[in-house]
Amino acid sequence: QVRLVESGGGLVQPGESLTLSCAASGFTFSINSMNWVRQAPGKGLEWVANIVPDGGTAYYAGSVKGRFTISRDNAKNTLYLQMNSLKPEDTALYYCSKGALRGQGTQVTVSS
Repeated sequence: QVRLVESGGGLVQPGESLTLSCAASGFTFSINSMNWVRQAPGKGLEWVANIVPDGGTAYYAGSVKGRFTISRDNAKNTLYLQMNSLKPEDTALYYCSKGALRGQGTQVTVSS
């Protein structure tokens, strides 16, 4: 079955960086576009970034463009999200997703 396991979240100060990882299994990772989405406390799900199967093209929400970088390693069935210049408004539970399917999420908290 499809399994997505996110990791790498934590508590950081504004301006710092974090890299999230998502280990995928149960499907052919290399032929699927993948997404990162997030949910801030008390808010709905927000799409963050998308990457095409070969990793050659990525798309970003305006709120993270220029600060976040989505990437993938198809040999390792792993999706990444490099997050730089983090802001308090980036605080959320971050999920990787394949279509409507998501993992359990990893918490990112940005606070001084």
